[in-house]
Amino acid sequence: MKYRKLGKSDIEVSEISLGCWTMGGLNWVNGDPNGWANVDEREVAEAINYAIDNGVNHFDNADVYGNGRAERMLARILGNRTNNFIIATKIGWFPGTAANAYEPAHIRHQCEQSLINLKRDYIDLYYFHHGWFGDGDEYLDEAVEVMYKLKDEGKIRLVGQSAYSHKDFVKLIPKVKPDVLQSFANPVERAFIDDGNPTRKLMEENNISFIAFRPLYEGLLLDKYKKENPPQFENGDHRKGLSRFSYESLAKLEIQLNKIKEKFGSSTEDLARVAQQYLLHYKFVGAVIPGFRNLRQVLVNLSAMDKPLTDDEFEFVKRVFSE
Repeated sequence: MKYRKLGKSDIEVSEISLGCWTMGGLNWVNGDPNGWANVDEREVAEAINYAIDNGVNHFDNADVYGNGRAERMLARILGNRTNNFIIATKIGWFPGTAANAYEPAHIRHQCEQSLINLKRDYIDLYYFHHGWFGDGDEYLDEAVEVMYKLKDEGKIRLVGQSAYSHKDFVKLIPKVKPDVLQSFANPVERAFIDDGNPTRKLMEENNISFIAFRPLYEGLLLDKYKKENPPQFENGDHRKGLSRFSYESLAKLEIQLNKIKEKFGSSTEDLARVAQQYLLHYKFVGAVIPGFRNLRQVLVNLSAMDKPLTDDEFEFVKRVFSE
């Protein structure tokens, strides 16, 4: 496994790390589905232990993943090894009884609760989970202030910013001064990594690392779903009703994946390598954080480690998914 430094810090994370959202199971926040079909903790533990044995040192979590369930599950599985790893978590989507999840008191409360859940004295990387800080950004200045107070107190080591639009990143980077950004990225969704976009320019100018979630496009880039039988998801699973799982989207993706399989091979491992190493070809990408449910999925994810794409292979993938 190869490792990369995060931003200007000395913290190094495994290029292929693990995202913990699935560990939260089915979930709702303010009536909206915010989870995944339930997982088996024994299978998750087997997968995490294999990942650790093969060099994974970075786990990405959030307070909203099962409303604390994923943090607590990770702590149970790591046990007395918890301080041996880089653990990230987030604040923002779970408001509790606050009017806004970015109220300063709520940020402090959730940080303390995450520390309890994770059984740790500090969080390595603490993210603002999204870019909405209330109407007119009414909570932004105080939210940033309390975040840096938590850092000064030693409760967090690095500050991160997750968001879903260039507009939010361009607005927030000068205010938040994050060490790390996080958002979606894969060969299909390249908004934050392609040449010439404002977020990438700011990352490069400020030596900010990018952590890519959804690197496998929620399994779609593994040729997991077929247009003839689009998947059906349970209530409480955030994927239910998403257009990328529709017949039309799957039909378009099938054409692109056929070209990828023709060049790189058709196994799940071949496709996982293409998707993840495409992102890791970018030097400002600190890590990819695929989700997982079991050992088989982690075996597939980690089969891609230490198998970079050549420049020509990278350009081929980019062309296929630009068509």
